[in-house]
Amino acid sequence: MIDQLKLSEIFKTEYSNLIAVLSNYYGIKDLQLAEDIVSETFVKAMKSWSHKGIPQYPQAWLRKVAQNLYFEDYRRQKNYKDKISQAIATVSEPIESIEITEKLIEDSQLRMIFLLCNPELNREAQLCLALRILCGFSAEEIAKALLSNKETVNKKLYRAKKSLQGSLSIEEELTPSDYQKRLDNVLRVIYLLFNEGYYSSTVEENIRNELCWEAMRLGIFLSNQRHFEVDHVQALIALMCFQASRLKARQSDGNGDVLYEEQDPSQWDQELIQKGIQYLKMASKGERISKYHLEATIAFWHTQEQEGKWDKILMLYNKLLTIEYSPIIAMNRSYALARAQSPKKAIEEALKLSLQDNAHYCCLLAELYRMVENIDLEIKHLNEALKLVKKENETALIQRKLEVALGKI
Repeated sequence: MIDQLKLSEIFKTEYSNLIAVLSNYYGIKDLQLAEDIVSETFVKAMKSWSHKGIPQYPQAWLRKVAQNLYFEDYRRQKNYKDKISQAIATVSEPIESIEITEKLIEDSQLRMIFLLCNPELNREAQLCLALRILCGFSAEEIAKALLSNKETVNKKLYRAKKSLQGSLSIEEELTPSDYQKRLDNVLRVIYLLFNEGYYSSTVEENIRNELCWEAMRLGIFLSNQRHFEVDHVQALIALMCFQASRLKARQSDGNGDVLYEEQDPSQWDQELIQKGIQYLKMASKGERISKYHLEATIAFWHTQEQEGKWDKILMLYNKLLTIEYSPIIAMNRSYALARAQSPKKAIEEALKLSLQDNAHYCCLLAELYRMVENIDLEIKHLNEALKLVKKENETALIQRKLEVALGKI
């Protein structure tokens, strides 16, 4: 039987690669043609691989099929033009060679992501389109990443694609100013991609390493460019390095998620931590502090075992909220407040947030009430979290906490 999870991972990675390359030839205004070819490529893969199994080099298989389908479509279009236009019929049009190489993919993705992040487009539309085209996210995954819903995301994708038709060209030359203006949106897309890998919102397996490494690869690729200032890029890379350093320690048998307090620090990847420190030092040479600088520094302190680290983390969260407020950041700050000062103060702050439909918020409140030994309210919020959670491993984790709490009564 074909491994559906592995198949999904291959398709997600290659979707963005193939779309970016094909759009070089069709133009971004004909994005749908590129998507149609990629979809047909995946259909052929499903039919073939369901009988023969996934080939040894699935990416090469997909790229070869996509190249062939492009040739077929080119010939169909040329034949149609020849039949309806005598002028065109007298012109010899050699077919443009296409070979999908790693270099072509990288170049295509760089140009594509900056074109999609055009400031003339609605910010959320940019994010939806970039996550779909460049990262291979499904509508459901985009909705989870943007705290939206699938129907809204589909509408945004449709409108964004319509607005691109005739307004942009994949051959458009971007100036250094264009790159700098669009960089924040590009970094946000990479940030969301890493977050989906660091804690998957849509599949049972909490950690999706391939998405984390892909986000880090894109970040490092951007940091080597000379089209824009790279200090914010380096800060984002530092953040990803610090977070990725604890991936192994977060994983348990059965795809479970080991909470921070229960992690074994000896399993933290010291090489990645050191790389994070190097990138953070390089990022500090810039003039402006971004959210990525602050989040990277927060992530750094999470990799340290020093006295007073929670005071430092709380101070950084306070600064972060002044730069970019988010109820999720405020929620995380509440936990830092509990560790740095008192759980009672943290409860007061957490109750001000309107996140009752968020399972993690309910778990936070349960943890804070556990700290003040209010077992009844701990149990109440754990039960509320159980109603909201969708993944089996998260359900099992909450149930274990609930059993411990009930055992104290």
